[in-house]
Amino acid sequence: MEFMKSLGKGSYGSVDLIRFTKPNGSDPYDQAVKSSYAKDYESLYKEFQILSKLRDCPRIVRTFGTSLSRGVNDYGVRVYRMSMEYAAAGSLTSFMETRSLLHDSMIRDFTRMILQGLISVHNHGYVHCDLKPENLLVFPRHEYEEDGVGGLKSSYELKISDFGMSTEVGKESKAWEFDSPYLGTPLYMSPESVHDGVAEKELDLWSLGCIVLEMYTGELPWPFEDSKELLPVLLNGNAPEIPQSLPCDARQFLQTCFARNPKERGSALELLKHPFLRKVSDQKKVKVTGAGAKRKSVVELKSKDIAKKPPKVKIVPPKTPQFKKNLNRPLKLKIIPPRPP
Repeated sequence: MEFMKSLGKGSYGSVDLIRFTKPNGSDPYDQAVKSSYAKDYESLYKEFQILSKLRDCPRIVRTFGTSLSRGVNDYGVRVYRMSMEYAAAGSLTSFMETRSLLHDSMIRDFTRMILQGLISVHNHGYVHCDLKPENLLVFPRHEYEEDGVGGLKSSYELKISDFGMSTEVGKESKAWEFDSPYLGTPLYMSPESVHDGVAEKELDLWSLGCIVLEMYTGELPWPFEDSKELLPVLLNGNAPEIPQSLPCDARQFLQTCFARNPKERGSALELLKHPFLRKVSDQKKVKVTGAGAKRKSVVELKSKDIAKKPPKVKIVPPKTPQFKKNLNRPLKLKIIPPRPP
């Protein structure tokens, strides 16, 4: 095991990038290792159990091994470790910080992936309770173009991580403390979660709306620095402001996520069928040609784009006249549409 760098710290432990080398000389591989002290063992063990049940589910960060490993840190203190797959592009938070506003098609793709992960979480009887950009990991995917040119096409996959606060549906979360009115991170919490420690699936859908809004605007869903300022706003049932500049179907999607009545938000499966996610209306795709390369919008021509080309005009002479009166017949114009690509 070789320590590479620190990836971050959470409520119940720290995460480091560790490189493993096998004695047989095979290529080394990297894993993200989450470590917790003995006092936080139960939280880490609960997270490991949940991730083990979700191991074969899409859009969920994958954990390895059949149990937690035990060891000591550099100061001789006992720690427990959980190994997970490494997200080379970091969290969604760091991903957004290194770019300008995300492209509309990428936001829709990321939203679809989050919902696919939430469907698995909810179907297994859990509520994540702390869905936010810091807990969404970005995995770069590289594949060769199908056109045979030989170039690499880059895309990204989003996965849900950090299940330390996750709770069974309908149960009171142990993460909800008596001195805090919030069940998870305040800026992403729903009104019904304030002063209510019972976790329901709809809580995650409100958090999803906050994330989608942040991807579009590049700003936090609420302008408050102190969570105490947010408390009366949520108690009044208010939702984050949705800019009119967003696409119409995106605004409708967010309005559903921010419904005051949790039941009106529907389910993750129902939101996955929302018009906002049925198809990407914008044809621009983001293509990255290398590490650190600037994003470039590439417009893919569809058949309907051909119709924008001006039609050709062909003069068709009349047929051979059989009578003298046909000699004065005017010429016919025939419009020939452009050939399909």
